[in-house]
Amino acid sequence: MPERRPAQILFIQGGGAGTHDEWDDKLFDSLRRELGDGYEVRYPRMPDEDDPSYAEWSAAIRREIAAMGDGAVVAGHSVGATILVNALAERPVERKLRAIVLIAAPFVGPGGWPGDEFERPCDLGARLPHGVPVHVFHGLQDETAPSSHADLYAAAIPQAQVHLLPGRDHQLNDDLSEMARAIKIDTRRPVTQE
Repeated sequence: MPERRPAQILFIQGGGAGTHDEWDDKLFDSLRRELGDGYEVRYPRMPDEDDPSYAEWSAAIRREIAAMGDGAVVAGHSVGATILVNALAERPVERKLRAIVLIAAPFVGPGGWPGDEFERPCDLGARLPHGVPVHVFHGLQDETAPSSHADLYAAAIPQAQVHLLPGRDHQLNDDLSEMARAIKIDTRRPVTQE
């Protein structure tokens, strides 16, 4: 009987100087610890983390997804989540995804952050891969991207499951246990992307 491959998770960091090694590494460690054996969590360093560019980051994200097998979970934190979801909506990826996870994602557009480079399309939910679960995790004490941003994502992605976490900040207090539980459930299901 062939050995079962570990479920693959791609975790995209947020933006800002030192974020990969001094902030989001704690989220990565929490996710790895909470998932345990049977999961391969990839945590690539994004280019120019102190000044995130949609063009550079979306290209890097696409390369990372292409290097993975079908059935991967893609997750992003903060501006990494914003770029991830917009890249997935911009054009289909070559791999079938198992789930999309946005963590403390700033919503760029009306009601959220101003900006034109990261602004999402008006039909964001319809542009994401069909049949792929979308999770939005947001701390209710997030002062960087207030929890109202999760409500804006819920309106833009009607199929999303929104998880509002009381007492949690922008870094979700370095605890991704709820996200790990959702990933474990999603990785038990067959890949249904159309």
